[in-house]
Amino acid sequence: MTPGHGGAELSLSWRLGDGPAGTAPQPVSWPHPISKEWAWGDGSGAGARVCILDSGVEQDHPQVGPIQGAYAVQETQGGQSVVTEDTEGDVCGHGTACASIIRSLAPACEIISVRVLGLGYFGSGEALITGLRWALEQDFDVINMSLSTTKPEVARTLYHLADVAYFRRNLIVASAHNTPIESFPWRFASVISVGSHKQPDPELLVYNPAPPVEFFARGDRVPVGWLNGGEMVCSGNSFATPHVSGMCARILGAHGGLTPYQVKTVLHLIAGNVTGGT
Repeated sequence: MTPGHGGAELSLSWRLGDGPAGTAPQPVSWPHPISKEWAWGDGSGAGARVCILDSGVEQDHPQVGPIQGAYAVQETQGGQSVVTEDTEGDVCGHGTACASIIRSLAPACEIISVRVLGLGYFGSGEALITGLRWALEQDFDVINMSLSTTKPEVARTLYHLADVAYFRRNLIVASAHNTPIESFPWRFASVISVGSHKQPDPELLVYNPAPPVEFFARGDRVPVGWLNGGEMVCSGNSFATPHVSGMCARILGAHGGLTPYQVKTVLHLIAGNVTGGT
């Protein structure tokens, strides 16, 4: 079918199986210039569903509140990994810390925990792949991955899943490694990769004009929730990443249906070193 001209509606129907199901969302009309006020709407993140792939989240932590689901990747006797309901919660504090940051920035978003890490922050590549694949099947708006792997055999599958997420409009926000080594999935162009800056402003986003790390957010001496209703002060890219996930939840809560490409564009346009804010 030849697209119409002269203002006629375009028919853009070609797609592969990895695209979103149902009727294609209509383009969002953007103002010029883009402001944080437009990008974030009321700032609550209401309507956005955020999945945290991590060590679990402590239920009803004072800095997190109720979460909307808790699951864990378990290995069966046959050696297969499956996703089941999580009855243990957070096993080392890392996931709760990430959840508390996201909740502080997008207080009304839904938070769903998928535990792929165990004690000592250790998790298998198979658990990570199973958890991410399940998260994509649930069609979450934002998937926070404050973790990475250096295993090339895992990276190949993660690369495919990151592309699936990109075309399904499931936004993966991934932490760069704390040391300058190759790890994944943050290294993939289809995800939003995050490093940390040392400024105390939790809403200050900095765009990196020399990727592969694309954005920097607060990640130095960040007060976070921890185990048993407690608190910690933590530093590292792991804690910068949920700042960006919270910002993405705000954007998608205000403007549902944006593609990862569009969300990256909005983040770039509201970054402090692009707008001149800081």
